[in-house]
Amino acid sequence: MSVRRVALLTAGGFAPCLSSAVGGLIERYTEIAPEIELIAYEHGYHGLLTGTKITIDDDARRGAGVLHRFGGSPIGNSRVKLTNAEDLVRRGLVREGENPLAVAAEQLRADGVDVLHTIGGDDTNTTAADLAAYLEDNGYHLTVVGLPKTIDNDVVPIRQSLGAWTAAEEASEFAQNIIGEHRVSPRMLIVHEVMGRHCGWLTAAAAHRYRAWLDTQEWVPSLGLSRERWDVHAVFVPEMALDIAGEADRLRGVMDSLGNVNIFLSEGAGVPEIVAELEAKGEEVQRDPFGHVKLDTINPGAWFAKQFAEKLGAEKVMVQKSGYFSRSSRANAEDLRLIKSMTDLAVQCALESTSGVIGHDEEDSDRLKAVPFPRIAGGKAFDITQPWFTDMMGAIGQSVSAAPAAAH
Repeated sequence: MSVRRVALLTAGGFAPCLSSAVGGLIERYTEIAPEIELIAYEHGYHGLLTGTKITIDDDARRGAGVLHRFGGSPIGNSRVKLTNAEDLVRRGLVREGENPLAVAAEQLRADGVDVLHTIGGDDTNTTAADLAAYLEDNGYHLTVVGLPKTIDNDVVPIRQSLGAWTAAEEASEFAQNIIGEHRVSPRMLIVHEVMGRHCGWLTAAAAHRYRAWLDTQEWVPSLGLSRERWDVHAVFVPEMALDIAGEADRLRGVMDSLGNVNIFLSEGAGVPEIVAELEAKGEEVQRDPFGHVKLDTINPGAWFAKQFAEKLGAEKVMVQKSGYFSRSSRANAEDLRLIKSMTDLAVQCALESTSGVIGHDEEDSDRLKAVPFPRIAGGKAFDITQPWFTDMMGAIGQSVSAAPAAAH
């Protein structure tokens, strides 16, 4: 099949790769197939349903390289699930009785789109697969090539999702300033809340990078500037069993000795316990169109701070969230290299009519390929048995044991 028109969209939450991935795709098409028309739907599936799009003209093609210098998404994101008709009717994106897949499919048909590139997480890409299947069943062939975007690094079976390396680096930089607050009070508790709904990779990687930064610094303990006070004293991720009482005893000793405690917390850690507590009180737990708990409404960082503050005898407690600082960043050098390799292959697959999500397949010797959509899923657990993680936890005096399966 000859490709005449290609559409791009970015969807879900931001990650430090969206702008660069859009730029990389435009650059690659312009380099090897400049005759192909390019459009971009604004705000992801929202724009697809409403027909709101950008034509990528010669000026946009010439300036595509500039996108590598910025974070966010120049074409806009939204959280839209095409199979959640009730939500879409409520938001005015489709009319009562309409099938959102049919509305989106008709827009693609009207726009003459042969290839759709989706840049997003598992929800974005599995939604694209649903759309492609609907079109195929209705006599319209559409090649869909996705790119895996998520700072959580939790897409099955993709080894490394775009934006995650940068997000870990940015969360580390955020912590470098926030943890400087540890001497503002004689007994200071700092909770650094990191994004990660089901997967603790980002929290662990951020703590690891932060401690690597500590390794490069000079210290003057006689003046109170000590690595021990700046260090990470606890890391909590969803994959680890929660022993609040045991950790409180350990951290009380740290507080008594140093006068401060610094915790790196994955926002998904303890969520089942928080939800159970709220629902037991008769409170409604809000969820997004995909059925995910709205974490900002249950505030995991504040919940953890409350659990520990009294037990540690903290005089002052500070909870700081690095998520938006991290996810809206421009891509770092590591991610730029990964984006380049993935966008180049994405265009090749598009021209060969090969659908799937581009990534290093952990179930196929980490080979970079278009992974078929039926194999794509979210919620990949962080492997807490990895040596770099267990070594770090041992260095900060924290034991590692797996959480019960029901807690995930």
